[in-house]
Amino acid sequence: MSGTTTAAAPHGRRGSGAGAGANRWVVLVVLCVSLLLVAVDATVLHVAVPAVTEDLKPGAMELLWIVDIYPLVCASLLILFGTLGDRVGRRRVLLLGYALFGVASAIAALADNAQVLIAARALLGVGGAMIMPATLSILRQVFPDRRERAVAIGLWSAVAAVGAAVGPLLGGFLLEHFWWGSVFLINIPLMLVSLPIGRWLLPESTGDRDGPWDVVGALMAATGLFGLVLGVKRLGGGEDPLGLTTLLSLFLGGALLIGFVRRQRRRTHPLVDLSMFMRPAFSTSVGCIVLAMLALVGLELIAAQYLQLVLGLSPLETGLRLLPLTVAAMAAGLAGSKMLSGLGPRTMVCAGFCLTAFAVLLLTGMGGHANDALLLSGFVLLGFGLETTLFGAYESMLSEAPQTQAGGAAAIGETSYQLGAGIGIALLGSVMNAAYAPGLSSVQGVSAADSAAAGHSLGEAYEVAARVGGGAGAALRSAARDSFVHGLHVTLLVSAGLLLLGAVAALRLPRRMECGASVPAGRAEVPAPRDPARVGAGSSVDV
Repeated sequence: MSGTTTAAAPHGRRGSGAGAGANRWVVLVVLCVSLLLVAVDATVLHVAVPAVTEDLKPGAMELLWIVDIYPLVCASLLILFGTLGDRVGRRRVLLLGYALFGVASAIAALADNAQVLIAARALLGVGGAMIMPATLSILRQVFPDRRERAVAIGLWSAVAAVGAAVGPLLGGFLLEHFWWGSVFLINIPLMLVSLPIGRWLLPESTGDRDGPWDVVGALMAATGLFGLVLGVKRLGGGEDPLGLTTLLSLFLGGALLIGFVRRQRRRTHPLVDLSMFMRPAFSTSVGCIVLAMLALVGLELIAAQYLQLVLGLSPLETGLRLLPLTVAAMAAGLAGSKMLSGLGPRTMVCAGFCLTAFAVLLLTGMGGHANDALLLSGFVLLGFGLETTLFGAYESMLSEAPQTQAGGAAAIGETSYQLGAGIGIALLGSVMNAAYAPGLSSVQGVSAADSAAAGHSLGEAYEVAARVGGGAGAALRSAARDSFVHGLHVTLLVSAGLLLLGAVAALRLPRRMECGASVPAGRAEVPAPRDPARVGAGSSVDV
């Protein structure tokens, strides 16, 4: 059975097709607002960590979980809820995600201890995992024409870039005027508005509901991804790679995911149609997403440290220096559909990788003193190239996937994004540490113990230098700055190599954007109207 869409038209016009036709751009606005909330919430807490620490006084491990539990849970559950949306209705899962996100935000805002805040952040991750794949899969259904869909994905991706940048700025503004819980409280009125508007405007759609939904497979995927992402995050956080928790997380996560793949191959009605990966355009697009994030997310964190610790900028000044990157990413998202139709997926993604690699190599000119022109040009090229790459990869992946698997395909894309980001932090962080630490091993007047402590990070090196004082402390501080810049250059070169590898991989993408026959808007995928309350009726669940 093919995927179906029920138009959620305004009351009194149900069945008119408004939900998928005349109002499809309004539907896009609703979906973009949904994505904006999730993207903002992923970063808004970062600036509130000091206030949370002062108020709740969490331990070191509790503080780590407060920050990490949201992306960890969200990444783990994307496949589960993406495929569940294909089964019971994507709008239904999205609206449940809205409700859960609002409830979890209220609990987080009013949390009076670290444990409650961790639990609330975990619930926010569950809500985010419901919302993210649903927005992309509904977009796939509402825009059957590929040219229009490319424009919609461009706007969708531009909103994601805005959300990532707005989070810290919004959090800083709220903290200046209110208490830290306000960074969560702002979600509640937005969700109260989004629920009825989403129920009124968004179309309901499902995928192929033949056969039962594989509950065991969904739980295997969720638990396996949780273990794998946890292990990768521990590696990226500087934990011992041979530590029991890290090794156990990676081993169990990998084993469960291997078991999940084998289970899906045996089933008549798999949770995720793995045959999608046999299509070169789909598998290559997923690989390009992983490589792009692997090369750049860890680099972004290191760049923020460079701006603050080497150049001595404040957090607000750092955010403003990185703002051109976000603006350029927005511009690439808005221009993406025209570039895709003119260049084709292969040239667009390959050129995006090459432009990003050039920007990364340009940034190797960064030294111990500020070079504003270099930073501005490097960050603009970096943002434009990265968004060009991700736009082309996401659009090709989503267009290659069958409509019946739109939720699963969207979940695979988002999971690839999260895994690439996690692995990138671990990999580039390890490269940075390996290049940074040796430069501090023989600073005159500094003991071996202090040199070892300074080798952990530049921030810790500054603390050790202040404690040592005198000429030895000044020498250690100078050596740490020089070593960090050297490590940054090595990391940039490794990142550029990964990006060029992505450019080679992109050569497997189609040369041209195949659009096929255009379907008149408003009539596409809108069969005889059905009662939305009955969507999912008759679906069975396999345990």
